[in-house]
Amino acid sequence: FRMELPCWCLLLLSCLESLSANNDFFTSIGQMTDLLYTEKDLVTSLKDYIRAEENKLEQVKRWADRLDSLTSTATQDPEGFLGHPVNAFKLMKRLNTEWGNLESLVLSDTTDGFISNLTIQRKYFPTEEDQTGAAKALLRLQDTYNLDANTISTGDLPGVKHKNRMTVEDCYELGKVAYAEADYYHTELWMAQALRQLEEGEESPLDKVTILDYLSYAIYQQGDLKRALEYTKKLLQLDPEHQRANGNQKYFEFQLEKQEKQDETAEKETQQQDREKRDTTQKKKKKQSQKSFSLIPERKKYEMLCRGEGVRMTSRRQSRLFCRYYDNKHNPRFVLAPVKQQDEWDRPYIVRYIDIISEAEMEKIKQLAKPRLRRATISNPVTGVLETAPYRISKSAWLTAYEDPVVEKINQRIEDLTGLEMDTAEELQVANYGVGGQYEPHFDFGRKDEPDAFKELGTGNRIATWLFYMSDVSAGGATVFPDVGASVGPQKGTAVFWYNLFASGEGDYSTRHAACPVLVGNKWVSNKWIHERGQEWRRPCGLSENE
Repeated sequence: FRMELPCWCLLLLSCLESLSANNDFFTSIGQMTDLLYTEKDLVTSLKDYIRAEENKLEQVKRWADRLDSLTSTATQDPEGFLGHPVNAFKLMKRLNTEWGNLESLVLSDTTDGFISNLTIQRKYFPTEEDQTGAAKALLRLQDTYNLDANTISTGDLPGVKHKNRMTVEDCYELGKVAYAEADYYHTELWMAQALRQLEEGEESPLDKVTILDYLSYAIYQQGDLKRALEYTKKLLQLDPEHQRANGNQKYFEFQLEKQEKQDETAEKETQQQDREKRDTTQKKKKKQSQKSFSLIPERKKYEMLCRGEGVRMTSRRQSRLFCRYYDNKHNPRFVLAPVKQQDEWDRPYIVRYIDIISEAEMEKIKQLAKPRLRRATISNPVTGVLETAPYRISKSAWLTAYEDPVVEKINQRIEDLTGLEMDTAEELQVANYGVGGQYEPHFDFGRKDEPDAFKELGTGNRIATWLFYMSDVSAGGATVFPDVGASVGPQKGTAVFWYNLFASGEGDYSTRHAACPVLVGNKWVSNKWIHERGQEWRRPCGLSENE
């Protein structure tokens, strides 16, 4: 029995060849969709293999049933049975030929089609890096959106269409990824979730002993000796001979006893100075708290804005934001059909254009970009070298105006609406975000400490940013400006625009922005970075630095 590879499988493989040179599947949901078709083909191949095995077993079963009946009759009167010459002949024939044929049938390999298909497609499978990247994305989403482990495990996320639960093994795998990164906080959360699901009766090849081993150690690493000892004792109730747990129990008990003695001694020695020490400690904690806040305020503000918290827009300022029909000073292309423009923020001034790109144009842009998507990079501020970074999880491609009339048409539209020269702008960049895809706070323009940021382009600094949203996102994925508390949600078919530089050419540091992690959905954007050269008469210099 042999299985032929279906012709559509071969077509699929030819499509996947474009992905073989650049894996990083977890950084682009758009490219991950191809993996679903790969898996579907493998399931079809696997079912063919199962049918072949079932057919073979059915033949063996019929043979066994027939001979069982025959030998039962024959062994009741062997001599009488073999006295019939036909029976004697058939016995010789069966043992000499037919049993050999049965042996060949049993030994026949029905796996050829499935194994060859699997071998071919394995070249296009995600790597360990992809699996780890997707796991880290879940941990990142958990932190950014304040989600507990059970909410993620049950798949109960906002806007989901295809709810799916995580198994004990899935939770355990997340805990192991965190453990490998010495992230004992998340190790505890996910090992505890795995243990909870086991205790609720979920069947799993994993046992409580293995999970408790990780859990107790993670808790110990966070400094909670008492709870670490409790979980270690639970482990020893299940496996009294567990060597590491026995050693840990003695160590934890010793450390706890030592800690208690130290606390008692310290309390006796400092009774008279207790108030003074408490004041000193409070001052120290206050200093540490202030220092910590000065180091990470932006991160907290960024995550709050991603959750829809901390937006700093007063009702008075809100009342000064308007929407309008806009033709950019009677531009001929928009006099008869002005576009819808609405103010999103006042300082920095951010505007959104509604229904500014059609469905057909968006699909064409995605179609052109998808085969060329590569892991998005950042410019190293020290070396200037382009490199990947864990804080930018997406894939991007660049489209030039001469590749397709749609790209040229879009570039012209941006020029007509902004009044800025596009000849010196960068090519249209198309980006698709991956699992938990994000781009942490950054500037689009080059700062004074980066004098050579765009030197090779010879077009000056990035004066402005135009950003198309080419998909709706069920949850997450907002563009936020932490310094000013602004949040702009992705809305398919719209675009937002802001100036990165003041008219004086100085950078507007309030435009520092970020792309929040995509919680649920598939986020596609395209952007145009517009440069200074060519804008001298279109946006004249201001008289003051911040004008």
